[in-house]
Amino acid sequence: MGISYFTTLALLSFRALNTLAQIEIEEAEEIEDSSTPSNLAVQVTTSFPSSEIFGIKLVNGHPTQALLSITNDEPEPVTVVFIGGSLWASESGAKGPQIVRNLTTTRYNVEIPAGVKESISYSFTTELLPQDLKLNLAAVITDIEGTAFTLQAFNETVSIVEPDTSIFDPQIIFLYLVLLAAFGGTCYFIYSTWISTLFPQKRRGGKGGERAKKSSGGSKKVDPAEQISVVGADGPAVTSGSKAYDESWIPAHHINRPEAKRVKSSGPRPKSRSKPE
Repeated sequence: MGISYFTTLALLSFRALNTLAQIEIEEAEEIEDSSTPSNLAVQVTTSFPSSEIFGIKLVNGHPTQALLSITNDEPEPVTVVFIGGSLWASESGAKGPQIVRNLTTTRYNVEIPAGVKESISYSFTTELLPQDLKLNLAAVITDIEGTAFTLQAFNETVSIVEPDTSIFDPQIIFLYLVLLAAFGGTCYFIYSTWISTLFPQKRRGGKGGERAKKSSGGSKKVDPAEQISVVGADGPAVTSGSKAYDESWIPAHHINRPEAKRVKSSGPRPKSRSKPE
């Protein structure tokens, strides 16, 4: 129920925005079509505060701010309705200049009294290949009677450039980390697959007394008389003096080896035969 309500509300809002945008576009086209040659005593100049250091450059992905200074020399107030523009390619052969991209048309409806100078900011963003294009900006102004006039605000060549890259950019740092991890994994794979097989492998452990010395840490010398011999080994494995092993799990008959006892014969000894004289 709640999800359906919010979905319907979102669709209605989307349709309303589309309708409003279509109405504004139609109004702008109607005013531009009905505009007359500029006989209006209005002066328009344009400057780029953040792009005129080394020539006008439009940085891709970054908003470019154009500052329009409009001076009204008319005896009556005028209204700035729209400001828009376009990018044009240079003249090439018989085709002449060709439009590359239309910029956003912004609605203002700012009234400028007679004899007053107003500054209006117009921003736009570009996403084009680096090249030199001609930027054309225009303002649609109406007088007190509602007659529309199109005044050219700017018409010069500009440069489209890519933004400067920095080593401290998070995207660049992440790219470096990914490349470093891939390089490290490749080097480890090559080492473990081909290079490590060329080096001799170290032997682990030892025989007899060596294992006993390693188990005791090599800090105490072992008396050979106190060692317990292990059958089949080269030397003693553990010592009884240092108690380097647990005797609880060893059967008693393995620890206390029984001594061999001599058994006396119960029968008479055979007499030795005397040799005949």
